[in-house]
Amino acid sequence: MIGLSGASGSGKSRLLRALADMDEHQGEVQLDNIRQQDISAHLWRRKVALLPAETSWWFDTVGLHFGELSEQHCQLLGFTEPVANWSISRLSSGEKQRLGLLRILQKQPDVILLDEPTANLDKKNSILFENFLIDYLQKNNACAIWVSHDTEQLQRLCQRRYIIKDGNISHVD
Repeated sequence: MIGLSGASGSGKSRLLRALADMDEHQGEVQLDNIRQQDISAHLWRRKVALLPAETSWWFDTVGLHFGELSEQHCQLLGFTEPVANWSISRLSSGEKQRLGLLRILQKQPDVILLDEPTANLDKKNSILFENFLIDYLQKNNACAIWVSHDTEQLQRLCQRRYIIKDGNISHVD
């Protein structure tokens, strides 16, 4: 897992959106020797999934957003009762983030891009989220880029850390 920090407005989210082929950019992005521009955006996003800071929901209930919603996975993320029939309008921002993680993992991406994923979670649910993600990465031989202002969290979770400052990305020791 790679950690990325920087001041608000420094370009962290734009970088993630470019890596996910959601914004135009000048750089070249590759995964397993496949260039981003050589495959369609929807196929790329099956391999490289973005969990934005604010998730979008288009159906009225949680379950309609999933092919199959694992109650075991929901429990591992701190849900104590079945959520499939919950109305989207009743979800807190933290619940949306945890369910958003489950939603993007359905397609079993190789790379997960996380934009402030635990900013709206309390400590207990942040740790559940972190552990769930780490377990997924290990079991699926996947990797992640985690954007956060919480440098302690990035130190704890990430093998490498970078900072964006003045339009440049620098390694953090």
